[in-house]
Amino acid sequence: MFLDDRNARQFRAQDWRRQVGYLPAESHWWDDTVGPHLARVDESALESLGFGRDVLSWQVARLSTGERQRLALLRLLANRPRVLLLDEPTAALDPASVLRVEELLAQVRQRHEASVIWVSHDPEQIRRVAGRHYRIERGMLTEQELMTWV
Repeated sequence: MFLDDRNARQFRAQDWRRQVGYLPAESHWWDDTVGPHLARVDESALESLGFGRDVLSWQVARLSTGERQRLALLRLLANRPRVLLLDEPTAALDPASVLRVEELLAQVRQRHEASVIWVSHDPEQIRRVAGRHYRIERGMLTEQELMTWV
């Protein structure tokens, strides 16, 4: 793996993780409340995903799956990674939240010129967010019809 012609092995692990952010389908939490997970809070991003500042005092155990996923995305974006690897980032979300996440990621992509690899099984979502579409079939990666990012 390379980033700007540099092999991943040339980066310290923590530097690589700051530049290449991974959002798994299920995020992990290490503290009882949300606040310690969000060292840097972007108020506008928080609001764009439907949260107020009070979310920082919420108990992680009481969060819905969708709330956890949206907050995990904010946690990831706080590092301003240059590459985002997203594994079904909206799978547990209601339709309104899906659109909020898509809009936020479009803004991040444009503002920070971030590259995004987004795994989705939703053909409509692929049409809305993808600039290129690849599919894995029988163990082979093939490029599909090009689409534009909305």
